[in-house]
Amino acid sequence: MTDDAAGGAKYVAIITDGNGRWAQARDLPVAEGHKAGADAVKARLRDAAEFGIRELTVYSFSTENWARPAEEVTALMRMFSQRILSETPELKDEGVRMRFIGRRDRVAGVLQEQMDWAEAETAANDRITLFVAFNYGGRAEIVDAAARFQGGSEEDFRALLYAPDMHDPDLVIRTSGEQRMSNYLLWQSAYSELVFRDELWPDFSRDAFRAALDEYDVRARRFGGR
Repeated sequence: MTDDAAGGAKYVAIITDGNGRWAQARDLPVAEGHKAGADAVKARLRDAAEFGIRELTVYSFSTENWARPAEEVTALMRMFSQRILSETPELKDEGVRMRFIGRRDRVAGVLQEQMDWAEAETAANDRITLFVAFNYGGRAEIVDAAARFQGGSEEDFRALLYAPDMHDPDLVIRTSGEQRMSNYLLWQSAYSELVFRDELWPDFSRDAFRAALDEYDVRARRFGGR
């Protein structure tokens, strides 16, 4: 397989875990870990586009992350805002379409406006879609959809999810050695293949990404059949 082909995986989601431990291991403030993690997202997004992946979803901030120390949450929000403003024009030029999924409550109005702006700026791009799960929880997504569901089929229910146009991930990758879903894409990942990597997220390299895709490629997906 060539390095610029993704094989069978076209829709990939990543639980980007380990920023805090990465910083702690280097005696750095946790904010530096999140900065390194954001750099890794940008680098792996470019890899994903080169690998032929059509959609990449990353877990940026969960509904449970509000319970972290206020200083860390404030730093994360500030960094998120700065990254949107500085990187959106660059991503637009590279053919990336940006989408944000999650609840918008508790998110500052200015940041919501920046998210809307980034989505509008990149709406016409079609090389790869980056879904950023921000203030996101899989259970919250299902509860929010169920509150509006008037009955019908699974497809009718799917239409009420945060991003009904998102494809179910072929592959979900989690870094840092932890082996759980952590409330991530619970509806969409019902039949996703799972790959767990030991690297902390900032250390998740192009080669590690390639290895996870290669592991996916040798699996047989039966979707409940034989």
